[in-house]
Amino acid sequence: MVKKSGNRIKNLLSKLWHFCVMLFVLGFQLTFLFIIFYRVIPVPITPLHIVRLIEQSIDGKPLKLHKSWKSIDYVSDKFCLAVITSEDAHFIQHYGFDFEQIKNSLERGLKRGKKLRGASTISQQTAKNLFFTPKRSWIRKAPEVCITLCMELLWTKKRILEVYINIIEMGDGIYGIEAASQEYFNKSSTNLTSRESALIAACLPNPRKWQANKPSKYIDRKARGIQRFMHYIGELPWRE
Repeated sequence: MVKKSGNRIKNLLSKLWHFCVMLFVLGFQLTFLFIIFYRVIPVPITPLHIVRLIEQSIDGKPLKLHKSWKSIDYVSDKFCLAVITSEDAHFIQHYGFDFEQIKNSLERGLKRGKKLRGASTISQQTAKNLFFTPKRSWIRKAPEVCITLCMELLWTKKRILEVYINIIEMGDGIYGIEAASQEYFNKSSTNLTSRESALIAACLPNPRKWQANKPSKYIDRKARGIQRFMHYIGELPWRE
């Protein structure tokens, strides 16, 4: 009787294991398929968009999802340079991961009293925003790395940046550079100045706390720093 019960448990565990493996394989295949699709088509919605809409509904706020896809060919180069300067200075050179920045982040984190600094590249942030909710978890790091590598292999740097600047949160219910440009400066992202571009980029770590058109002293100082270093990025490779 005990032996039969043990066999049933083993069979159940075996079936559960196979189910988990199949679920993982299916999830990977679907994700890979979406990566191929998003190589050429605009991203209609992301998990973050859905989470924010649910939060708005729970809080009793009017639902707000202000987004407008804009081809990077019609986005000001000044903004592209500003966001690269602010978020990932080695974006053009690396292959998805900035190991120098990761090393610096770890060294800083090991020092007593120092918080671990973020070292996510634009490629990693794009992968996270495309397929995951904003909740942080070490469990998702492995699939995030795989997705980042797939994007680096299948997409161009131009496409990665294009998707990033179109889906990233830029305010309460505001997503993408075109929506942000219209919201904060009442103009198309094509016509953003260096100053306006730097102000929007400076707010990206916490876009629901800061506003580009009403910069705090911290954001103003950060934006000025971004403007000073933008020219070090050089020419965007797809403009050469």
